[in-house]
Amino acid sequence: MNPITLNTLAAFPLQLEQHYAAIPNACTHWKPASWEGVPSEPFSAIEQICHVRDIEIDGYHLRFRRTLDEHNPLLPSIDSDLLAGERNYASADPIEVFRSFRAARAKTVALISSLAPEQFDRQAEFEGYGSLTLRSLVHYLCSHDQQHLAGLQWLLGKIEAESATEPATA
Repeated sequence: MNPITLNTLAAFPLQLEQHYAAIPNACTHWKPASWEGVPSEPFSAIEQICHVRDIEIDGYHLRFRRTLDEHNPLLPSIDSDLLAGERNYASADPIEVFRSFRAARAKTVALISSLAPEQFDRQAEFEGYGSLTLRSLVHYLCSHDQQHLAGLQWLLGKIEAESATEPATA
């Protein structure tokens, strides 16, 4: 696996925590009036981190395992909005979310690091993406991470824009 991709995956939990920490405490559940231009799913900051955790565990862990164990499996997409409602993301404890995400990502990095070069050529069909290899799946995970860092930065921009347009109080 490309070292930059593996290193980026390993560094992501800390980056996610730092980006989340930049969101003012009073705004972790805040949602803008419009999600136009959001580079990730339209989730509040707390919902973003829950989504990343759940996609790691319920999405990518399963996808990697099936791609390694089955012949050209169909990897279903996950309905993120449904999952957010079912798991009540808005009431999540960010400390617990980050704890479980760090453990899940460590498991992901350990798996990827342990694979033989030919295992990265294993093929699957990913709903919404089409045919891919395990190597492509790793890159899609890395891309998904970056989308959520961008989503948190986008939320910060919206928070700042809204606070700049609020009238000053006397």
